[in-house]
Amino acid sequence: MKEILITNDDGYESKGLTKLVKMLKKEFKAKITIVAPATEKSACSHSITLTKPLRFHKIKKRFYKLDDGTPADCIYLALHTFYKKRLPDLVISGINKGANIGEDITYSGTCAGAMEAVLQGIPAIALSQFYQDNQEKLDFKLALKITKKIIKNIFKKNFPLDKKEFLNINFPSTRINFKGIKVCKTGKRIYNYKAHANTNPRGVRYYWLATTNLDHEHEKRSDIALLKQGYVTITPIMLDLTAYKQIKNLKKWIKNG
Repeated sequence: MKEILITNDDGYESKGLTKLVKMLKKEFKAKITIVAPATEKSACSHSITLTKPLRFHKIKKRFYKLDDGTPADCIYLALHTFYKKRLPDLVISGINKGANIGEDITYSGTCAGAMEAVLQGIPAIALSQFYQDNQEKLDFKLALKITKKIIKNIFKKNFPLDKKEFLNINFPSTRINFKGIKVCKTGKRIYNYKAHANTNPRGVRYYWLATTNLDHEHEKRSDIALLKQGYVTITPIMLDLTAYKQIKNLKKWIKNG
């Protein structure tokens, strides 16, 4: 029997997580374990908690929330605690509310859950559902359908990537006509940093960081452009961040300095 470990960064009560687990239990004969943050940890990146102890809270059989833990914490501690003899066959992080594309991957707690898994040698996929600002209710039907297909391929044909690489999968808004699936590169975001300033009743200034629009450089085949057109985007992500093309130039720069 296959073993699947699931986490997310929206918290253990998120609709995306609930829908995903329900589908997996229906469609796959697998032992499923869920370890998710007790609260939302969006944009926490690949952080792990080193300054205080962490504690599991059991929700029900093989379902735990991690008190104040990040997605990376969840995977790290789940592997240490629940997989003494055998590692899971697959780690799934999501389904996240909102897209994780372009350089946003470096911020993403969802992607960090998958990163932690592949660091430990386990195949992993990160799942994110794009939605429009005025879209109150999310429909995960397409996301679940495509996810089921991808997992079946993984279990039948093995994971398609090398070690320390994971699949980053984004699903288009359900208000856009679905056009198909595209394997593509990450795009380049254009960031316009925003923060709302205010003053509390004691006269102390504070700031609330704001999200930015999905602005990006014009690249027809990037994950950002394709997602906004209605495609499911699948991008292979590697953890090696070396800018190999710059090594030669950097050597010259150091030598001639």
